Amino acid sequence: MDELSRQFINRYQGGFPIEEQPFASVAADLGTDPATLTGTIQGLMDDGLLSRFGPLYDASSMGGSLTLAALSVPDDRFDEVASLVNDMSEVAHNYQREHELNMWFVIATETPELQQQTIGRIEQAANLPVYNFPKLQTFYLGLWLILDESGGVSTQPIPGPLKQGGMIIDELDRKIVQATQAGLPLQTAPYTEIAAACGCDTQTVLQRMQLMLDRGVIRRIGAIPNHYRLGLCGNGMSVWDVDDDRLLELGARIGRLDFVSHCYERPRHLPLWPYNLFAMIHGHDRDEVEAKLPQIIELLGPACRQHDVLFSTRILKKTGLRLVS
Repeated sequence: MDELSRQFINRYQGGFPIEEQPFASVAADLGTDPATLTGTIQGLMDDGLLSRFGPLYDASSMGGSLTLAALSVPDDRFDEVASLVNDMSEVAHNYQREHELNMWFVIATETPELQQQTIGRIEQAANLPVYNFPKLQTFYLGLWLILDESGGVSTQPIPGPLKQGGMIIDELDRKIVQATQAGLPLQTAPYTEIAAACGCDTQTVLQRMQLMLDRGVIRRIGAIPNHYRLGLCGNGMSVWDVDDDRLLELGARIGRLDFVSHCYERPRHLPLWPYNLFAMIHGHDRDEVEAKLPQIIELLGPACRQHDVLFSTRILKKTGLRLVS
């Protein structure tokens, strides 16, 4: 990876400017020109080093609904059921994991009612029960990768506080989300391109997107690295059975660990699933992830009765939020 690519990824996983010619500003900051910068970004995406480039939207902050769900799929039906689940536009991510619950997917919808309908459709199509794990509390959300000059990769917390609030989006906001949910145009004036697609002027797009960023509807704008391609191939969803009366305190402490990218309270499903604290851990491989577990075990102490780690074995789908027309 060349130095421009490395510096761009290190510095612009968030904070990409909302202004008429943002690539000019970023190019000046990185000591290059806009055409070279956009070509570099396109090359990173073509090589699979970036999953995409643009805004990350939070469905729940725009009045919608976001949940994590799981299925226990027989091995001889796994590919069939994966295809059924992946064909649904409401499913944003889908992973195969090592557990009796072996298929885990994120459902993002515009309303809670649509979420329940989607779960019902999956249950009917697959003829299997869906285990629903909506987030009850968010302790931390974010993963920022740092690439060193030798090609190594490490993680650090996302700069700044987790944005809270949200807003109900109107029809124009919805058009802007649809125009940008797959990424920003790699053009000199990307927001002008978006404005033309949405039938409004550039300043309106700038104002609307800034408001969505301020309210947490947009979590951040920038490069979305493919952590697998960059070397973080260990992806373990650690789950913990923690005393409910200490969960708020302990969940916040786990969320502050620099190797944890997501940390939530989610419901138990007894007797199959006794865990109420989820913490996603990333490392270069499985051994590195497992080597980090003792830090969490020590922090939780006797308040934790049991735990498990579900490793991803296959990415089945990864698209992010999609509002349909």
